[in-house]
Amino acid sequence: MRERRGTVKRRADEQYSLAEAFIGRKLGTNARLERIEGLVKWYRFEKLLGRLHDAPVGRPSYPVLVMFKALLLQQWYGLSDVELEEALNDRLSFRRFVGLGLDEPTPDHTTLCRFRNDLAATGLADKLFAEMNRQLEQLGLMLKRGTLIDATLVQAAVNQSGSAAAPSDPDAAFTKRSGKPGGTFGFKAHIAMDEGSELVRAAQLTPANVNETVVADALVQGDEGAVYADRAYDTHARRAALRARGVKDRIMHRPNKHHPELPRWQQRRNRLIARIRGRVETAFAVLKRHYGWTRVRYLGLAKNQSHLHLLCIALNLRRAVALGA
Repeated sequence: MRERRGTVKRRADEQYSLAEAFIGRKLGTNARLERIEGLVKWYRFEKLLGRLHDAPVGRPSYPVLVMFKALLLQQWYGLSDVELEEALNDRLSFRRFVGLGLDEPTPDHTTLCRFRNDLAATGLADKLFAEMNRQLEQLGLMLKRGTLIDATLVQAAVNQSGSAAAPSDPDAAFTKRSGKPGGTFGFKAHIAMDEGSELVRAAQLTPANVNETVVADALVQGDEGAVYADRAYDTHARRAALRARGVKDRIMHRPNKHHPELPRWQQRRNRLIARIRGRVETAFAVLKRHYGWTRVRYLGLAKNQSHLHLLCIALNLRRAVALGA
């Protein structure tokens, strides 16, 4: 697979070079995509994707790295499968980034959809996300001063009715936010962000009714200097576990029936923690405002968990470029 991909990439590069020499300027220029292209070792992703073998019959599949990079473009630009197909046909910068030559056909929307479903079925998006973070760590971008933990609600792709015209998602759930009217039918994204770099280190999707504290311990990396979280994560067991691992406890305190009002020192501590912890909202803002992830795109937990990892890979690549990598 690597030899085939290397041959395809060389042929595409040669085509662009010849065309550029003829017209006297660079084709498909996109500075940000070019920086991302040179940032990581793509062959390592290709190796992970190697288990998605070519189909034994029918039309030959596209190189897996072409497909993977196409899905990254989809996240950055908020495109549907049909829109992604059209953009790959139309935009030279997209073709150049994924490694398609000027005369090569592009994958259609059904091929792109099938590839994404294969990622979800094999659990490969999780491994691709882990590989991305390993490379960013090797580049010295993971600071590990602290981990910021929080969660956000995301609406389901369909409503809760379960009617034939609008079927319900069996993996989604309904939840109400304390002190706020109405509720949300969908999922909850739990994020662990690296303090300072604002790179996402872990991401897990659950039904919306799963409490934040259930997932929290799985988001702790163990190599960070401290863990920052709001009062929803406040438990004696969690604080003790952090101390046992040598991780500083920066979880906000919450009142209880025995202490309905926090002492002044705890209120001050909470305010100091909130200033740092609140930066995790940056990741949610990018996912929702820039990538359009206010509603999940697919049915089922597995497909949407895979999509969350693709979104976080895309987010981290863009963030790495912003950090000057």
